[in-house]
Amino acid sequence: MDVVQHDETAPLWKRIGWRLIARKPLEQILHEGRRTQMKRILGRLDLIAIGIGAIIGTGIFVLTGVAAAENAGPAVIISFIIGGIISGLSAFSYSELSSMVPISGSAFTYTYATMGELMAWIIGWDLILEYLVGAATVAVGWSSYVVSFFSDVFNVQFTRKTTQAPVLWDSSSLSFKVNHGAYINIPAIFISLAMTLLLVLGIRQASWVNRTIVCIKLVVVLLFIFGACRFVDRDNYQPFVPKREGNSYGAKGVFKGTQRVFFAYIGFDAVSTAAQEAKDPQRDLPWAVAVVLCGIVSYRELKGQASPLVYALTFHDNTRWLRIMIELGAICGLSSVILIMLMGQPRIFFTMARDGLFPKIFGRLHRRFKTPYVPTIVSGIVCAVLAGVLPVDILGDMTSVGTLLAFILVNIGVIIMRFTHPHVERGFR
Repeated sequence: MDVVQHDETAPLWKRIGWRLIARKPLEQILHEGRRTQMKRILGRLDLIAIGIGAIIGTGIFVLTGVAAAENAGPAVIISFIIGGIISGLSAFSYSELSSMVPISGSAFTYTYATMGELMAWIIGWDLILEYLVGAATVAVGWSSYVVSFFSDVFNVQFTRKTTQAPVLWDSSSLSFKVNHGAYINIPAIFISLAMTLLLVLGIRQASWVNRTIVCIKLVVVLLFIFGACRFVDRDNYQPFVPKREGNSYGAKGVFKGTQRVFFAYIGFDAVSTAAQEAKDPQRDLPWAVAVVLCGIVSYRELKGQASPLVYALTFHDNTRWLRIMIELGAICGLSSVILIMLMGQPRIFFTMARDGLFPKIFGRLHRRFKTPYVPTIVSGIVCAVLAGVLPVDILGDMTSVGTLLAFILVNIGVIIMRFTHPHVERGFR
């Protein structure tokens, strides 16, 4: 690294300063990537499925309702459009950097190569919000759809004691409140640990599962859009931008809604975490769902709902089979998102450990499966704990903040790379 060559006799404060701004040479990063022991088995379709799998998930199935009820009202449609434009621009930056630096680590690796060790360390921990907390958010949404599914299909009512978090987040007072009668979210814990086990066994098995599920949830999202549009009532869009109420609604609420639903565009970053397992490393659905969702029920009815698509349909007759199909699709779809989030986080830890910014034990690969099993297991356990005790809205907010910061640093990284490495081959520019 750049700092290694500096005079060891220099004052301590200078050596610390050099260390903090030391950048990892691009040549060293590429050399380490070529020597990877991970199995390169992911093809182009697998990487596309990872991106789609992450995008069509909690941002659509869960947080659409939360953002509409608590932030933007029907104008959540605008929130999605703004988020789509911003993430679309960031996608170009991710494409350029991932073609130049095809290494697991995503924004951490890109930041290390352009802005130095301190910023890389910061973004490495920030990505915990994006992946680890993100997986917990999805697990809570998965739990809600499972509860709805058993209620609609088998008329089985699960108790709140074992299917909800013991605390709630009050966005008006910005404080936690006790969720009386609820103790732990067991279904959320179960799916977190199940996906962790699958990832320990290998990326090939995880990829097969993800590709199948992505096909299913694409069908289900389209089914909701076209199946529920006949229930749209134009009156539900009035007022389109509700009058400001405390911390909610108005123009500010639209942008707060954008921050919340930004979760829906996490897929760009997820693809880049799998670069070392790729054979060749060289926006419409979210807002369409929002249009239909806010049209079939008043946005105020969606407050606190972790399964808003199904909940909105309960206000209309003869929708049982449509609800069941959406529940099945959401269960499958959210499972794949958890899989992708828990695939990304361990690879961030793995890369940080290999660079000396995390304990070395996190840089080990399983002898048989060639997966970073230690960070995968640790990530799965922490995810299960978070999903079991925290509500979906606070988890979703933390994830969106992490995603936004990662996107900002990746865009800055592209600009820096244009000046520091102008002649490096770029597969996308």
